Amino acid sequence: MKSPILYLFFISFLFSACKGQTNNNYQLIAPTDFAAKIKETPNAQILDVRTPEEYAGQHLEKAININWNGPDFVEKVAQFDKKKPIFVYCLGGGRSKEASNKLQTLGFETIYEMQGGIMKWNAAGLAKPSDKVIGMTSEAYQNLLQSDKKVLIDFYAEWCAPCKKMAPYLKKMETDLASQVTIIRLNAEEHKTLVAELKINELPTFLLYENKEVKWKHIGFISEEDLRKKLQ
Repeated sequence: MKSPILYLFFISFLFSACKGQTNNNYQLIAPTDFAAKIKETPNAQILDVRTPEEYAGQHLEKAININWNGPDFVEKVAQFDKKKPIFVYCLGGGRSKEASNKLQTLGFETIYEMQGGIMKWNAAGLAKPSDKVIGMTSEAYQNLLQSDKKVLIDFYAEWCAPCKKMAPYLKKMETDLASQVTIIRLNAEEHKTLVAELKINELPTFLLYENKEVKWKHIGFISEEDLRKKLQ
């Protein structure tokens, strides 16, 4: 009879090997490393998986836009060479993760996904400088905070799954807690200048103000019960 220890070691080895083979063609890398990899790759294949509207607002140089949520994603990515590295990004990382997983199943040999997407690209200072104000100005934002009540700012995006999940009870709270707090939801894609100035690089991001000062900050999903506790 074979030794149980040797048998377990063999199974563990097989599992580790298979796991490595599954992920050896994919890397999630920070924006600075993403930029460096593109620079050192001749004729780099760059894939922007956001909507055409997002792409028009800002995109990486020489990036090709194929909407991950479009009906013909698989058909259109066939234009890329599977044997060469492909660089994938979106706004915050959700769609690029799904797209990268799909590219693996399609046989792409080397996939680089940008961690945090365009939001972290901008936060890292990699975007080209621009004097153009997109969305709300800092002055207008400060005016929102002039209140004798607490002010909760919710930075969200339409594609953001946690944002969608929280939207119904945030809307309900606007009425239920109206005497205690003013809740304002701002679409991050429509207020890019403000998002950059506040160094917001993940969605959703909640900022709770009292007397124009941030008293609480939260990134990501939060349950209705926990949020109510913070606001009351």
